[in-house]
Amino acid sequence: MCSMASRASFTAAWCVLPARVLLVLTSHKGIQMYESDGSIMVYWHALDATEHPTAQAVFARGIAAASGRFICVGLSSGLVLVFDIPPKGTNVTVSEVLAEHSAAVTDIAAELGHAPDGAGDLVSADDSGALCVWSSGEEFALRHRIPALGCSCSSVKLWNGILAAGYGNGQIRLYEAASGALRARVDAHARWIYALDVAPATGKLLSGAEDSFVHVWQLGRSPDTGDIEIEHCHAECVPDTQVCGARFCDARGASFAVTGYDLAEIVRYSRA
Repeated sequence: MCSMASRASFTAAWCVLPARVLLVLTSHKGIQMYESDGSIMVYWHALDATEHPTAQAVFARGIAAASGRFICVGLSSGLVLVFDIPPKGTNVTVSEVLAEHSAAVTDIAAELGHAPDGAGDLVSADDSGALCVWSSGEEFALRHRIPALGCSCSSVKLWNGILAAGYGNGQIRLYEAASGALRARVDAHARWIYALDVAPATGKLLSGAEDSFVHVWQLGRSPDTGDIEIEHCHAECVPDTQVCGARFCDARGASFAVTGYDLAEIVRYSRA
């Protein structure tokens, strides 16, 4: 079984809420939330090792803004903390704790497009490869649990009801967020996939892995059947670099940036 438990547990994300934008950082010590300019720490949630006796290491990993005023963060214990964020000020509270994962949470993602009726709008993944699809709101409800595959799911994204998941064995799997059904499987990389990203305006999917490659894919649905489709668009090799981070730089996916282990720079690529 391939595991992500011993790998990097420091994550950062901009969480865009209707009333404010927060920078959220996680580590083995806790969860920090800052104002968008980094000048003020809005909230600090410490992680206590004694609260997670079954975890090999204590850390927080996976960040997503959900349902207007919530920020969700995953823990090494398998729990997902739901923070209620006020429109201003520092009165952040833990409004709910989601306890469906039996392994360390690896990533969390919120819907980036328009979810079909009945589809969940939040997904969480764990070190065993299990996925949980949630409906967010005043109370979060589990809609589907996609079983573990024996290999860690390191990154997940949601776009227009399509759930994209990247795994440690180099596969990308596409599921229906409304039913949890598997619709496509691609042997995308030769080694561990570390990053997925979606351009919300076009449905382009970016994948980066330890094999030094970054791939761009096009997600969509068949106009005749409505089935999920995926098409390979572009491949880029980052020489002598194990890619551990990859993100689009714009909503249409015309450019993207990558970084790698022991790489003290960010490399940006754009379409000519």
